[in-house]
Amino acid sequence: LTQWLKEDLGWDGMLITDWADINNLYTREHVAADKKEAIEMAINAGIDMAMEPYDLNYCTLLKELVQEKKIPMSRIDDAVRRVLRLKFRLGLFDHPNTLLKDYPLFGSKEHALIALHAAEESEVLLKNKDNILPLPQGKKLLVTGPNANSMRCLNGGWSYSWQGHLTDRFADKYNTIYEAICNKFGADHVRLEQGVTYKPEGAYMEENEPEIEKAVAAARNVDIIIACIGENSYCETPGNLSELAISANQSKLVKALATTGKPIILILNEGRPRIINDLEPLADAVIDVLLPGNYGGDALANILAGDVNPSAKMPYTYPRHEAALTTYDYRVSEEMDKMEGAYDYNAVVSVQWPFGYGLSYTTFEYSNFQTDKSSFTTGDDLHFSIDVTNTGKYAGKEVVMLFSSDLVASLTPENRRLRAFKKVELQPGETQTVTLSIKSSDLAFVNSDGQWVLEQGDFRMQCGNQVLTITYK
Repeated sequence: LTQWLKEDLGWDGMLITDWADINNLYTREHVAADKKEAIEMAINAGIDMAMEPYDLNYCTLLKELVQEKKIPMSRIDDAVRRVLRLKFRLGLFDHPNTLLKDYPLFGSKEHALIALHAAEESEVLLKNKDNILPLPQGKKLLVTGPNANSMRCLNGGWSYSWQGHLTDRFADKYNTIYEAICNKFGADHVRLEQGVTYKPEGAYMEENEPEIEKAVAAARNVDIIIACIGENSYCETPGNLSELAISANQSKLVKALATTGKPIILILNEGRPRIINDLEPLADAVIDVLLPGNYGGDALANILAGDVNPSAKMPYTYPRHEAALTTYDYRVSEEMDKMEGAYDYNAVVSVQWPFGYGLSYTTFEYSNFQTDKSSFTTGDDLHFSIDVTNTGKYAGKEVVMLFSSDLVASLTPENRRLRAFKKVELQPGETQTVTLSIKSSDLAFVNSDGQWVLEQGDFRMQCGNQVLTITYK
């Protein structure tokens, strides 16, 4: 903390522990004999502020350590400077209090509209077989699954309460997925039969006795099934899990619904990926709403109805198997999925959906990928341009992403890295030239000595399905 962060990098901010982490040095980690020794270790290591939730003897013990010269006064002065510096930068000496009157738009309709738009642009369309979406009005819909009628699920943990378990007490003025779909398609066209439900205010994994047969019976009398699955709210250690598989009850529910032969729209409402490789083939469409907040249900209904064209991309790589966790910037030596003999290394990474994947109700075509510098040197700014055309029938937004791949490096390079992106809105038939800029230093990496280096050689740049090569000399 001191040498690398504060001295080598010249960082002048302040460091604060997490909840009770100094106590944890002796109660959990057992690297200190008692609290006093733990304080000595932490402050001398470079901690500037302690998050002490339990008692005030921290102050007494810290003073004793200074008096005993086990913590130098210079370390205290450095910590105080860093705390005061941050407070000055935040303007806290000019405006020490946060007053509601200073935020007239807090909780306003304007902010509600922003929250709705944020949810609309973050819910990811992952599958749309035979363009089943958007849904026409007049269809009979079954809304089912444990996430169908809960504000807790939409908000997640660290929201209305720590684990999010109290959310439904306070967020009843907002719409659950079921309520939003009723508002959009008409309550007389929508039926709720969840089949699987969570225990009210219970832990995230706790489910009630399933009633799957009721959901299946209801499905026989509708045109389309909207199955809302995922997990309940959680955070921190109480939310830890040992396996990523979707719960057995939810898996049985979707499979039972599939036996009716009715089209299934699978809605994923989860803060992390749950394995669904055996359920995805049963679905005609899949939308991952993630944790969209109070307006997530309304946003989903707008997307289902086609009032909003989905434009989000996956913010992480969604795994196909539990033992195949990976990131988009994996190295070639980390590939998996195929090993036909000891020396066949022509493998590919097995994923359900890759980072940056997301569909739209329209289609886009990329062309004319160019750069202003085919070769560059230290300190250069690099500018890339590409033409993006809306080739479909709907107006839509596209996230244009610029990736780089270092073709040869002294350390095995990542498969690719996202360097820049921009979202653009296009009318049907419209073409826009999108420009993305990076610094040459963005292509550097940390070498085996822990130093940032930019090595001579070629870089493959990719935007959509377009590729070009640039050279650092």
